[in-house]
Amino acid sequence: MRYSRRHAIRCFAAFAAAPFARAQQAGAPLDLNDPLFQPVRVMDFAPLAKAKLDPIAWGYLETGSEDEVTLRRNREAFDDLVIRPRSLVRMQSVDLATQFLGRNLDFPIVLCPAGGKNCFFPNGEAEVARAAAAAKAVHIHNSGAEQVQASGKGPVWWQLTTGAQISSSTNMRRWVRSLEDRGCSGICFSVDIMYVSHRDRNLRNKLDRAWCEAGIPPRDAQGNLPKPQNPERAGVYPARRTPTPDWNTVGELCSLTKLPVSIKGILRGDDAELAIQHGVRCIHVSNHGARQLDHTPATIEVLSEIAQAVKGRVPVVVDGGFRRGTDIFKAIALGATAVAIARPYLYGLAAFGQRGVERVIELLRTELALDMALAGTPNLAAIDRGMVKYRREYRQL
Repeated sequence: MRYSRRHAIRCFAAFAAAPFARAQQAGAPLDLNDPLFQPVRVMDFAPLAKAKLDPIAWGYLETGSEDEVTLRRNREAFDDLVIRPRSLVRMQSVDLATQFLGRNLDFPIVLCPAGGKNCFFPNGEAEVARAAAAAKAVHIHNSGAEQVQASGKGPVWWQLTTGAQISSSTNMRRWVRSLEDRGCSGICFSVDIMYVSHRDRNLRNKLDRAWCEAGIPPRDAQGNLPKPQNPERAGVYPARRTPTPDWNTVGELCSLTKLPVSIKGILRGDDAELAIQHGVRCIHVSNHGARQLDHTPATIEVLSEIAQAVKGRVPVVVDGGFRRGTDIFKAIALGATAVAIARPYLYGLAAFGQRGVERVIELLRTELALDMALAGTPNLAAIDRGMVKYRREYRQL
């Protein structure tokens, strides 16, 4: 019997959609004609998202900073690593479960914070929170999901701060108590966004940052947007009203709460060591999706250095360019406890709302499980440093 490409895609979709099928009401058939199940990989959601978004919103989602060297490198660097599968490993199932700061996670995928979700889907933060809860994924966010959390049906969540809430001891103490009272699981301090970066796409599009919260306004009959009140501009000298936080700020924050504090934006082993010395309980390796300082290394390039500095004392999370199960596999092999994603689930959000976010998570989860099975690694502990090698190491033999 000959099988068409469409038939093959539907068969794969049925395999990867198993949790969706289990979650349906008893007797309700799975509709494989649903457009949600047509994408067979994460990046198949990108053109669907682009088709639905205003060009300015798409530019905001996709942009990196300046020449976007780091944006490209975040993807290219994965190709420098090869997976070395083990042969004849006896296995019947694949276990993606991991421990993360005392919590049992079903899989090592975390939803990274991402601004401007209302540009991509109405009430976007709440849509993502509901998807994270349904998928049992940890969700790091800023604001916009309070009602979901208050309902008791929200995900395990971490609160993001970029420094505003911890500008003084009084503010810090008040904010921390509020988080503890609301059931927050941890604090993620993003340390690489103290200044607004130069993002060419946003500058050319005259993006008004207020639109990131309110959503892109409707265009008129001629296709024009309203005049932006405060568009991003080139040639603005960096300045702040108050000094940036420092390691003393981090130490004080950690001392004021029992919640674990993660530092997001670490790209050096010595900074990881300083973070641990100041009480940080999770290192988040990140270059902010290549949206801040350009010409920084890809996160997968510095992951091994940072994992070696940490020496297993605290978990290590990494984001930046993760699009396939093999990407996650390589990060685990280099010492990551979990990976964090943003653009992938934003593609799903823009295309299908909550359902799209859930589907993106499921595709990555099932890809990782299949890659682990093919590599002879029945669980995450089996993915050690010997499972990957840099291509240059082969050339040196």
